[in-house]
Amino acid sequence: MNPSINYKNIIAAFIVSILLTSCKKNEGPKFIDVSGLSIVNASPSTEKLDVYVDNTKVTNAATDFVFGGKIDYLSAYSGSRKMTITRKDSPIPLKSELFVLEPQYGYTLFILDRFADIKFMMLSDNLTKPPKGKASIRFANLSPDTDPLTLAVAGSNYLITNVAFKNYSIPIFIDAGDKVNFEVREHSTGSLIATLPNVKIEEEKIYTIYVKGLKASTDEMKLGVAIYTHK
Repeated sequence: MNPSINYKNIIAAFIVSILLTSCKKNEGPKFIDVSGLSIVNASPSTEKLDVYVDNTKVTNAATDFVFGGKIDYLSAYSGSRKMTITRKDSPIPLKSELFVLEPQYGYTLFILDRFADIKFMMLSDNLTKPPKGKASIRFANLSPDTDPLTLAVAGSNYLITNVAFKNYSIPIFIDAGDKVNFEVREHSTGSLIATLPNVKIEEEKIYTIYVKGLKASTDEMKLGVAIYTHK
C-alpha cells in the first residue's frame, strides 16, 4: 500500500500549487515538492507551546497550543526539515530535531512525554482510502506512565494489543458504525482504564486513536483517550 496514494486529493483542499517562475525567459515554472504535516500536543503539561518548521512558526498567535491541541495538515517543503518547540512567545528551544518529509506524503508530529522530558514522535500517515463499509484505525500510546495497552470495541474481540508508551500500531480496517464504543485496557491484566463511547465511524475514513495524559493524575492532565480524522 502506498501511504501517499490519497494525499494528492487531500492537499488539494489546503495547498495551492507553489511555483517558482524562472528568471530566464525560455524556462517554464518549477514546482516545489511539498508534504502534509499535522501536529498533536500530547505532552501532559499546562505549558503553552509554539512550534516551528525550520524558522517558520506554525502555531497561531491568537490560539494557545496546549495539551490535547491539534493542528490540521499544513503544507511543508519536502526534504530534511527541523522541527522545534518552545514555550509560547519564547525564543529558547525546548526540543529540536530533523525529520525527512517525502514529497506528497502526509505526516503527524506528536509532541509527547512530561514537560521535563518533552520529545517528538513523527509518524507517516497511511492515507490509502479504506474499502466500502470499512474505516482505517491506527492506535498510539502517548501516556508516559502506562503499561502496554490494548484497544477494543466493547463486547467484541481486541482490535490492537500490547502497545507500549511511544509506540503505535499499523492501521487496521474496522466496520463503520454510528455508535462505536471503544475501550482501552491494560494488556497484561485486561483492566479497563479508559473509554471512548458513541463514536461515529464513517466508511472510507481514516482515524487515529491515541491515549494521552497521566494515569497517576486526577486533574486536567488525567489519562484519557482521543480520536481524530485525517482530513
